[in-house]
Amino acid sequence: MIGFTCKYAPVELLAGFGAECRELNAEAENFDYAQGLTHMNMCSHIKALIEEVHRESAEELVLVNCCDSLRRAYDILKPSMKFLFLLDLPHNDNSCARERLADELKRLFTEYRAYSGKEFSFDAFRKAFTRQEVTVTEPHVALLGGRIGEGMLAQLRRELPLPVIDRTCNNNRDMAAPPEGLSLDGLLDWYAGELLGQVPCMRMADISGRRRLLESPNLKGIIYHTVKFCDYYGFEYEMIRQHADVPMIRIETDFTMQSLGQLSTRIGGFAESLGLGKEIKVEGTGQYVAGIDSGSTTTNMAVLDRDGNLVDHCIVRTGAKAQRGAENALNALKIPRSQIAAIVATGYGRKNIDFADSCITEITCHARGAFHLDPRVRTIIDIGGQDSKAISLDEEGNVLNFAMNDKCAAGTGRFLENMARVLETDLEGISKAGLEWKEDLTISSMCTVFAESEVVSLIADNKQISDIVHGLNKSVASKTMNLVGRVKGTGRYMMTGGVARNAGVAECIEELLGEKLIIPEVPDLCGAVGAALFALDAVNNSGKQEN
Repeated sequence: MIGFTCKYAPVELLAGFGAECRELNAEAENFDYAQGLTHMNMCSHIKALIEEVHRESAEELVLVNCCDSLRRAYDILKPSMKFLFLLDLPHNDNSCARERLADELKRLFTEYRAYSGKEFSFDAFRKAFTRQEVTVTEPHVALLGGRIGEGMLAQLRRELPLPVIDRTCNNNRDMAAPPEGLSLDGLLDWYAGELLGQVPCMRMADISGRRRLLESPNLKGIIYHTVKFCDYYGFEYEMIRQHADVPMIRIETDFTMQSLGQLSTRIGGFAESLGLGKEIKVEGTGQYVAGIDSGSTTTNMAVLDRDGNLVDHCIVRTGAKAQRGAENALNALKIPRSQIAAIVATGYGRKNIDFADSCITEITCHARGAFHLDPRVRTIIDIGGQDSKAISLDEEGNVLNFAMNDKCAAGTGRFLENMARVLETDLEGISKAGLEWKEDLTISSMCTVFAESEVVSLIADNKQISDIVHGLNKSVASKTMNLVGRVKGTGRYMMTGGVARNAGVAECIEELLGEKLIIPEVPDLCGAVGAALFALDAVNNSGKQEN
């Protein structure tokens, strides 16, 4: 088996020698082995490739020198491989570039024949060509951008109710069958032209051919994927976003499966922006509806009457199990379950609550809840236990755009909890302390671990607790404003989530915004209220259908 990673890899040529080729594109559980051979800042795809080669005991590999990281992978893997070839791919598709690539194909032909001892079959070469249909005749979502791992692609297809067509850089492989009657040199010259004539990847000089990927009349949405620290596809997202007339979302992965929770939320919110995934089956007959927001720290439940008024609520600790936290919240209500016609769950634990009638992402539920609480809101700043997000709304309360923090806990409630522990106080204590500062300290590290080290150093320097807390509050506000900038947030702004109770953080955000925040009386309940409103819609629609 010969491994390859790039759509420009000449796998048909290798098939002409009877070789079996397999794309290596799996995520890694960790990078322990790869980081023993390279450094931590190496491209995550390359580290995943090294891990996969090691895991599969691959001994034959054809690489394409798309970037410096792949050249580095070649250097790292060379000592352990029986056959390793690095194809020099031109950046253009002109006569000189084709001649240069044809020379590279001839070099591969010569080296692989000498290595394998096999003869080349023109017939096997021709049979290896397959066409990939670019035009899709059914409604679909296009996955564009940089390559995505096998596991993440499968997860996207599970999350979305529409087909997801993979158009990332290592796909879109489309070449005609070779003509008859050519000599070997003529065939390789033709083959070089076909390889370069594919839909170009972003490393190529002329990327105008990529417009084909957006021309389908059945395109309903775009997911744009980038690999962490890969520069090639960063700016194309902005180009497409400015002209796309369908909903679009950007996701970034690091070729591990460790960000599935956030991916699920983002993709769920994207699906809901397409008008999909909000169906609720109503089976109860009570006079109330409820929403339950299952977060990493607390589980919040809101109960509304048929007029949309909040009549009961509770906030409990989630604990180790989302289901148990939800049951505790249900039991803490004054209104019994039998009087609740429908329950909609939201939050990270939304899919694990068996008594909920449906689940909707916290993106959509926060938007609905915030707009219900104050229709002036155009941007929501939500800081919870393990994530923070910014959501921009239109004049009708629909989600225009949203951004979430990465899987680092910096700038979240968990971050503040850790800092409170270091300062030997609690969340209430640091909320008050941050309002009484005198020296304007700066906590430069956004990483929770490094920020803790900075705080310990400041304590050792006899800095006042109130000044340290103010520095932490500024750090949280700064990270939050990055999210607001990404969604192009505009006033008015509402702050929700447990951290909205921290007056010091709110004050720092207000200073950066230049205006006062709207903070609900119970800021933790915004998502639960939104979920309950969706439950109310379902109950009202169910009543109309019965009539």
